Amino acid sequence: MSVRRRRYGGGDTVLVIGLGRFGVQVADSLTRLGHEVLALDDDPGIVERWSQHFTHVVQADATDGDALRQLGVTEFQRAVVAIGTAVEASVLTVLALAELGLPEIWGRATSIQHAKILSAVGAHHVIFPEAAIAERVAHLIVSQLLDFIEIGNDFAIAKTRAPASLRGRRLRDISARERYGVTILAVSRPDGTILPTSADTVIGEDSDLVVEGTIEQVQRFATMD
Repeated sequence: MSVRRRRYGGGDTVLVIGLGRFGVQVADSLTRLGHEVLALDDDPGIVERWSQHFTHVVQADATDGDALRQLGVTEFQRAVVAIGTAVEASVLTVLALAELGLPEIWGRATSIQHAKILSAVGAHHVIFPEAAIAERVAHLIVSQLLDFIEIGNDFAIAKTRAPASLRGRRLRDISARERYGVTILAVSRPDGTILPTSADTVIGEDSDLVVEGTIEQVQRFATMD
């Protein structure tokens, strides 16, 4: 299709390609964080549906480098290829963006093979949203954690109830890293307020703690009395 060249905010705008459920959630989150978004999809019905929700929604074939160039995509710094099940379109879109020289390309993968191909053709970051959610839910089901985010190989940040033996004590007297292998990053109060910690922070009776450490260390800490 022929696309009239237009400026959409340049390097400060994030390009989101594919307005399925995941793409819409990413675009919506970016918008709420105060970022301008240019959302692309090749389905006119989907474009029409979201045209009133996001500032810039354009129908275009993202596998077509010429169409992307006419949209001014070469001025963008970041792009998210949120296409899921259409693997060929996902790969060709990442390839087109890479050939245009975008500095930061995020690609959504649905399998290990898909991820390898995306990386090979130019994706700088590859994400598995469904796998990440499944991993998080599994840890919550089988542990006493209130929330869990794996942020690296065998490393996690988690929210857990403060062990009874630590309540009423100052962090300086606990030495959590030396004794338990975790760092207490923040204290969550019953009203939902989350406060960063210092050596003088006192763990309240009804406090929850945000901690980081290896997955095993975090889980062990959560089961302390």
